[in-house]
Amino acid sequence: MTDEMVAPDADRLRRLIGGEALAWLVERARQRIARDASLTGTVTLPAPTQEQRRALAALLGRRPATGSSLTVNLRDVDELLRNTGHGGLVAAVTALSGPVDSVPDVRRRAETAWRKAFRPLDEAVAGRPELGSWRAWLDATGLPRRLAPDPADAAVLLGRLALVLGRLPSPSIPLGRLAAETCGDAHALDDERPLATLVLSAIRALAGRSFTAESSAEARRATWASAGVHLDELSSTVLTLGLAADPATPLGSVLGAQTAAGEPTRLTLRQLRRHSTPIKAARVHLCENPVVVAAAADDLGPECPPLVCVSGRPTAAVWRLLTLLSDGGATFLYHGDFDWGGVGIAASVHARFGFIPWRYTAADYLAAPSGRRLRGRPGPTPWDPSLSAAMISRTLCVEEELLLAVLLADLSKS
Repeated sequence: MTDEMVAPDADRLRRLIGGEALAWLVERARQRIARDASLTGTVTLPAPTQEQRRALAALLGRRPATGSSLTVNLRDVDELLRNTGHGGLVAAVTALSGPVDSVPDVRRRAETAWRKAFRPLDEAVAGRPELGSWRAWLDATGLPRRLAPDPADAAVLLGRLALVLGRLPSPSIPLGRLAAETCGDAHALDDERPLATLVLSAIRALAGRSFTAESSAEARRATWASAGVHLDELSSTVLTLGLAADPATPLGSVLGAQTAAGEPTRLTLRQLRRHSTPIKAARVHLCENPVVVAAAADDLGPECPPLVCVSGRPTAAVWRLLTLLSDGGATFLYHGDFDWGGVGIAASVHARFGFIPWRYTAADYLAAPSGRRLRGRPGPTPWDPSLSAAMISRTLCVEEELLLAVLLADLSKS
């Protein structure tokens, strides 16, 4: 049996080096062992107490040191422990404070655990290239590791994240139901919960927006809505003008009265979910900003053709109304802001329903008056790929308000 394999006498070892006064020496040796460093060279204790001076002197058989610090050569301690039958410094430290995990081994085990925790998410993202840059962003920012520092907790969190993403975007689903069906907890996606933070960042990625968190509750509500998730049936609404539906239905009765009066109508998701039949319309103009609807009501009143405002990021109510109109055979004509946020909104509508651009092409953009500086991340414009290139080149945004006169002229001729 080698010296290192000799089992130290526990009582003798504690009397020799296991006291409180020499705990610093044992800890320094333990740190060296954990780093796989050799137990050679010196270690120093600044400002030692008299008790620590006497304990080290007794261990080494020397007079107590009088300097401002204590310095000891680890090789001397190792040899002393071997010569006294305690198997050396490694065996002594292990006997006194338990097995020492090496730092490299601890790191390797931790990284293995983290890779395992991320596996369900990686599998969920593998078939969705639109989430690729978001997945890389999670690694770059370390957000999941901050939200769940322990890999075991992270495995639960990321597994739930993968399940939720598998359900998004949704045609329409309440937030609590989505949470209950994917996580077994109706509150798992509540504000400030770690899972909600991650899911919202993924939804923003799906919309081609910045992945970072919004500051307001309204912005988060809109983000959920852009993926077809609504917080309740009454707060999710859509603004319309000139729309008609079966007058024998409650929804048709409301729309009929408002259209006859030339007044805009704000419909709730509750109303639209309770209307089960398609809404028939040949052509429906879509705009991004409520100012277009207000101006159309002022100028055209009852003569305004069907007009729907997506009001920024479409809510669940917007998606529900567009579905009813699409099922009824409607063709959509779309206009929005010429900025990257507007492009992202338009792209989400185009992906679901398709549309004819309504003065929303590269030619229209280049002919429009100059606006403020264009900011944000560029996105594709599949209805006219040259539009994205033109916006990148011109670097100016053009908001709908600057084109209001021409948009109203188009509506008056429809």
